[in-house]
Amino acid sequence: MPEAESLRQVAHSRAPLTTWVGIVLLFALFGIIVLAIIGPAPRGSTYEETRAKKRTENLKTVRDEAAKALTTYGWIDKKKGIAHIPIDRAMELAVAELAQRKPAPAGPIATPEPQAAAAPASNAPGSPAPGASPQTSPAQPAASPPAQTPVSSSPAASQPPPGTASPVPGKTP
Repeated sequence: MPEAESLRQVAHSRAPLTTWVGIVLLFALFGIIVLAIIGPAPRGSTYEETRAKKRTENLKTVRDEAAKALTTYGWIDKKKGIAHIPIDRAMELAVAELAQRKPAPAGPIATPEPQAAAAPASNAPGSPAPGASPQTSPAQPAASPPAQTPVSSSPAASQPPPGTASPVPGKTP
């Protein structure tokens, strides 16, 4: 029977070897399939160069169209009578129109009215004031509203913010 055991050992020793060979062949088959799929895809610098050329051509055509729209006369809607004019001419017309207008003085900035904090005087003598807490007794006076602070008359406070027109044309603050 020693022969039967030696045959089993040979069979068992070959099984792991065939398993490894099968795994390697599967990886090789997978690699061949991946190369077959990816192989025809564009690679290298020529693909990127052609894409860059297309982008620069598109940019050039867009810039040419924009320059043409900004420097020529044309119809936007001929039925409605709407046309476009060159930007330089439009700026000249806008400056001429603004030069014809008489500058109007800016009016004073209206300050908001202070809100009246007068409480109704018809409270019962023993009832607490509307703003008082329930712990205060009738002998304690209710808190009076804070006095308004006077507006400072410093030169910095009377000057308008930068970029606004002076109230009197020809005079600066």
